Amino acid sequence: TKNRYNLRRRKDQGDGRPAELEKKLEAILPQATPREAVKTTELEFGGRFGVLFWLLFLPVMVLALLILCAQEDASLLNFPLTPPPLHSLWDCQVFGIVLLWLLFQAVLSLLPIGKVVEGMPLKNGKTLKYRINGFYALIFSAISVGAASYNEVDLSYIHGHFLQFYTSALIISILLSVYLFIRSRWAAVDDLAPAGNSGYVFYDFFMGRELNPRIKDFDIKFFCEMRPGLIGWVVINFAMLLAEMKHKNLDTPSPAMLLVNGFQLLWVADGLWHEEKLLTMMDIVHDGFGFMLAFGDLAWVPFTFTCQAYYLASHPSDLSAFWIVAIMIMNVVGYYIFRKANSQKFAFRRNPSDPALSHLKTIPTATGKSLIVSGLWGFVRHPNYLGDLIMALAWSLSCGFNHVIPYFYLIYLILLLVHRNARDEHQCRKKYGLAWGEYCKTVRYRIFPGIY
Repeated sequence: TKNRYNLRRRKDQGDGRPAELEKKLEAILPQATPREAVKTTELEFGGRFGVLFWLLFLPVMVLALLILCAQEDASLLNFPLTPPPLHSLWDCQVFGIVLLWLLFQAVLSLLPIGKVVEGMPLKNGKTLKYRINGFYALIFSAISVGAASYNEVDLSYIHGHFLQFYTSALIISILLSVYLFIRSRWAAVDDLAPAGNSGYVFYDFFMGRELNPRIKDFDIKFFCEMRPGLIGWVVINFAMLLAEMKHKNLDTPSPAMLLVNGFQLLWVADGLWHEEKLLTMMDIVHDGFGFMLAFGDLAWVPFTFTCQAYYLASHPSDLSAFWIVAIMIMNVVGYYIFRKANSQKFAFRRNPSDPALSHLKTIPTATGKSLIVSGLWGFVRHPNYLGDLIMALAWSLSCGFNHVIPYFYLIYLILLLVHRNARDEHQCRKKYGLAWGEYCKTVRYRIFPGIY
């Protein structure tokens, strides 16, 4: 299908020679040179100097965002000129809590519940097995957090030590990235990612050299993608809700805080319920696991996606009944588009001949696959992106119009999805050739109908 994760299945096609002849050739040519890893020549994210900038800039930007959210006046013009004191950035107890959270989620991921599925075929034709139990992990985590709250554990502690939690997550993501980079030196050729073998240390460290780093059956990348950060996002939001009630002396959370918590819980629960679909996405199929994904999963997601809840804990938003209803309708519409598009894409990839999909119009390609040009996928090339952005707008509007900070997630998501669209267009043009040009003529707009 046509989407940012539109990558060909990597099958060992062979050249048509019988297996017996292959064995004879191997016996005749035992001294043949082993296959070497293909060197990455197309560098992304600004190349080797660009990724060095992102390595330094992204952690600082998240820290600046959190500092602004905590200010009484969250205006960009009010950003403090002096760096925060060291004690506000580091605490051994907080670091220990973050480690325990990661261990807790790792144990949940290894529980023998949920189905085991196969991922996309690798370059050597093999497939890896994955335990799909993320939704159960969310339920167990919710029960654990509920039990802690019932036993009067002060979860608002997270709000009061938020910078320290971020610093701990940042340090862990850096240490994990260093470990991944070192271990990749002993990885087999077939285990390397196509975009992380440039020979430039900082570039490969950022992009990730190994595609699916595993410790026995524990897949590090798959675990980090969906578990500690996403479930942590929900837990942090709940902690911000409790902090708002505590600091504002409220008997119940504000409507804005409830909207943000509810909307984002739905998004996370939906992602974990459809966890299997992650196995077809670019992050799993194409990207190596390096600093880009490790930092994104463990630090960026739980500490920037919670921006609205963190902001509301200190900056109440008084929403009228009209705005509450309008924002709820907006989120429902965005979620419907997002879920409908993603489900249709996954079903088409799994079985294009499914009678339930017979009504879809398609364009055949030389690869044997087809591109959908009707329904939501005929409206724009990435209707799932459009739905995601509509939901993001609803989340931001819940925080009012006093400051731009709560709109950070929306701005970031627009930039991210436009960039991913460009990556996808480049890959699809190489993959589908003339069929892609015909498809672009049929479906003119990428994300925003009538605009882009």
